Formats: sequence, C-alpha cells, structure tokens
Amino acid sequence: MQEYTFRATVQDNGKRLDLFIMDFAKANNLGLSRSNIQKIILDGNVKLNNDSSVKPHHKIKPNDEVILNIGDRKQGVLEEEDIPLDIIYEDDDVAVINKQPGLVVHPAPGNYAHTLVNALLHRVKKLSDVNPQRPGIVHRLDKDASGIMVVAKHNAAHLNLARQFSEHTVKRRYIALVKGRVEFDEDVIEMFIGRHPYKRKNMSVGFGKNLRYAKTYYRTLKRTSGFSLLELEPFTGRTHQLRVHLAFIGHPILGDTKYGKNNEFKRLALHSKYIEFTHPGSGKRMSFSSNIPIEFTDFIDKIQKENSKK
Repeated sequence: MQEYTFRATVQDNGKRLDLFIMDFAKANNLGLSRSNIQKIILDGNVKLNNDSSVKPHHKIKPNDEVILNIGDRKQGVLEEEDIPLDIIYEDDDVAVINKQPGLVVHPAPGNYAHTLVNALLHRVKKLSDVNPQRPGIVHRLDKDASGIMVVAKHNAAHLNLARQFSEHTVKRRYIALVKGRVEFDEDVIEMFIGRHPYKRKNMSVGFGKNLRYAKTYYRTLKRTSGFSLLELEPFTGRTHQLRVHLAFIGHPILGDTKYGKNNEFKRLALHSKYIEFTHPGSGKRMSFSSNIPIEFTDFIDKIQKENSKK
C-alpha cells in the first residue's frame, strides 16, 4: 500500500477533490485516471482532514490535508534489460540521459519490456518508486523523440523534481524540423489543449471544457520553402504539446504521422537539446545539453544541396 500526504493551497480553493488529487497524481506520475481516483475515494481510501467518507465532488479549501492510499495493483513485473544508455551525468540523487529515438520511456499495459525503465533498472539500479510501474520517471519524451531527460534515483528527489516541473521552473529547449516555411522569426503559441473529441488517443487544440492552458515559444533557426528548423521552449508540459501546437499553426513536425500525416523524415524530428533544473540535493542550478542529431544536420545539408542545384 502506497500512502501520500499533501495539502491544498489558496490556488486550490473550490476545486473538486477528485480533480485536486488528479493534479497531484499527474505531477507525481502516479498513473491514475480520474475514474481510478473516484473509485479510490468512494472505496474510503482517501482521507480529507481524517474523514474518509468524503465524495469525489467535495470542494477543497486552503490547507485541507489529503491522505491518499493506493493499493497494490496487479501489473506486469518489470525486468532489467541490457539496453544501451547514454548517461551524461549521474550522482546519488539524479541521472541525466540522452535518450535515443525509438525507445519507449516507461512500461504500459501489454508492454512491460524494451523500455527506458527496463534499461535504467539494469544500468542505474537505484530508482525512485513513487510510481512503482514507472521507477525514476519524472517526465517523458515521445517514443520517437530523442534527447535530454532527468531521472530520479530516490523518492525525495522525485517529488522535488516533480514540484519543479509543476511550478514551471524547469527550463527545456527542443529542436524540431517542421513542414513549410515558418513566417515569423519568433513567436509564442498560447492555445488550450485537451483530449481530441473523437480520436481519444490524440490531443487537440480546443476551446471547450476540460482543456488545459498550454504555452510554447519558438524561434526560427533556418528556413527554406519546404521546411524550417525551430528551437522550441515549452512553458507548460501538456501531453504532445509541441506536436499539437505546431500542427495547429500549419507546421507539423516532420515524421509526425499522428498530427502531421507526413513521412518526409524517418522518425519524429524532435530532439530535447537542453534542460535546466535545481538539483534536489545541493539546491544548485544545473544545466545539460546535447548536440543536434546527425540525421537532422544530414537532412538540412541534403535539402540545401538540392535547392542550390535549382
């Protein structure tokens, strides 16, 4: 049985109990859906100020204390796997890796092998278990994206980093090749994102209920008539945010068949090139970066040569 204790702030005033817990679960990668949380509440496994008879719709007040108990759920057994990892920094609290494209970050139902987690269990060994099915994982990259990620090696580090992500104090920059000639040298995309109304595995920009604010800054590094190279800085961390925002403005990321329906690049042309955070142990700001993948530069050189012949 996993137990978590946390308190509401002034910003949480009036929020439904199930949504308040949902925010905590997302921030800490607990892998709980809203229906999971509602069942946990109704089963008496949530105490609000020591009262376990509360309902999911109960409205939260500042300084309310919530105790959340999550029972052991039947899930697949995670095995160590000797998968190559590019670890660029490691200490007793965190590890920073340069993830290769094609590697799923964490296991999911029906897929408990060949993931980054399996590789970490073999190479790093000691990992946080805030979410036992996603040990060490504080944030994610899409399977076909590459680049810098930070991993937590114990629960205190995990919760500290999760709070930094939740408070948007972690700085991240990405490189992306996108379709078409981007008009502006730099701009900010501010569009709410939520689950697609028909394609439930997709996200989409929208204006209705149950959407979350999302903000992305971009800077154009190179452009041709056929593609542009962008530097992206997300101020929020919504699911598929960069992919959805860029598709919405008419410049989907190359290789993104989910949102862009294009295959001009052999994989999703998105790379996490930089991360900056406060070290959970020392309190010092740390930053790490990686080079643009060679397939990006090869693609750019190929296009430029083709254009020069025209």
